[in-house]
Amino acid sequence: MSQHQHGPRLVVPIDLKKKPWEQTLPLHNRWHPDIPFVAEVTEGELFRVEMVDCNGGGITQSNTAEDVKHANFSTAHYLSGPIRVIDTDGIPAKPGDLLAVEICNLGPLPGDEWGYTATCDRDNGGGFLTDHFPSATKAIWYFEGIYAHSPQIPGVRFPGINHPGLIGTAPSMELLNIWNERERELEKNGLQSLKLCDVLHTRPLASLPTAVGCHLGLVKVGTSEWAKIALEAARTVPGRENGGNCDIKNLSKGSKIYLPVFVEGANFSTGDMHFSQGDGEVSFCGAIEMSGFLELKCEIIRNGMQEYLTPMGPTPLHVNPIFEIGPVEPRFSEWLVFEGISVDESGKQHYLDATVAYKRAALNAIDYLSRFGYSKEQIYLLLSSCPCEGRISGIVDSPNACATLAIPTAIFDQDIRPKSSKVPVGPRVVRKPDVFKCTYDGNLPVTKNPGGAT
Repeated sequence: MSQHQHGPRLVVPIDLKKKPWEQTLPLHNRWHPDIPFVAEVTEGELFRVEMVDCNGGGITQSNTAEDVKHANFSTAHYLSGPIRVIDTDGIPAKPGDLLAVEICNLGPLPGDEWGYTATCDRDNGGGFLTDHFPSATKAIWYFEGIYAHSPQIPGVRFPGINHPGLIGTAPSMELLNIWNERERELEKNGLQSLKLCDVLHTRPLASLPTAVGCHLGLVKVGTSEWAKIALEAARTVPGRENGGNCDIKNLSKGSKIYLPVFVEGANFSTGDMHFSQGDGEVSFCGAIEMSGFLELKCEIIRNGMQEYLTPMGPTPLHVNPIFEIGPVEPRFSEWLVFEGISVDESGKQHYLDATVAYKRAALNAIDYLSRFGYSKEQIYLLLSSCPCEGRISGIVDSPNACATLAIPTAIFDQDIRPKSSKVPVGPRVVRKPDVFKCTYDGNLPVTKNPGGAT
């Protein structure tokens, strides 16, 4: 009888009864070259990595959004890893290589088949439309095989495209210094120099290194090493040259990620599992967040960075990963598409600004779909969680960029297309229950649409 193992080797286990820092292999939530690897894999072997949700269990199934309103987002995201990759001769991946990571299988952790979508309070993270929706909200989703439904957004059911929101390699110290320098400059001077800050109101402009909420895996808390790394280590909030929090919703079964290698062994980490997400993850907290697992295989492409990646910046480190989307996704045949142009809510013209255009498209979709018995908060969370498609449809026709947001009509239990038999006018009954919602207690002004009723 063969003694060969069939199926994946579990390299990072998760016990959902324990906190992220109590795991057998403690999790981390920062990028730094000196965070030690917790596991080693050989290229070509199939292995399994388990993950907590991005907030490490801090947001629960409770019938309130208070846990979102007061969440400590300095801890996001909790990552499994780092994982060192060696070839069949025992030689580790080297700086300048490419690490090809294939997603063979993935899904929610068995016994934990639920997730949540939320908007953060405007004074605690905000979101893409936080000036319109400043209050913390939350919807709970339950999974039935490939489908998700939420009691807080009734009349909607859809198949999810499970994917990791975050996967990336460890930066070198040189690359880490580049990140910290440019992001500190943005946080210091962005409000004075960037006109887009007048239209997009998520703050801070960058999440800079901080020891608050910092977890560094196997680095021992209380040591001088921990203190040094905590003040240097980059937050995991944005995607960067190493991959990271790119939130590519179609990165599901059969996909491959070609990651630049900056340190010996590659030391890649992953987390922020999503059951489903809309393009842009507009509510920020944001997809259907869940615990989950990945079953992966790796290949080392020697000298692959020089061979395949052209630096778009002043150093050879200014590169970006390549993503190969797999063959598995839902089949939707009918879509309702909402357009946005680069004119903001005040009527001000912006020049070829795709971000302003996408904001307009999202606001147009929310306003329209709320006519069918939904609150605007319900639709905001839905656009962040359902498999809707965002596109930059035009980027050359001055002065307007054109962005579109396409909603699959089949996810609703009613016909949402415009028709000659009008939807009811006057006071409308919102389908209950609504999303869980807190008050906004800050003093920042809420943006209103001058041409709308609200």
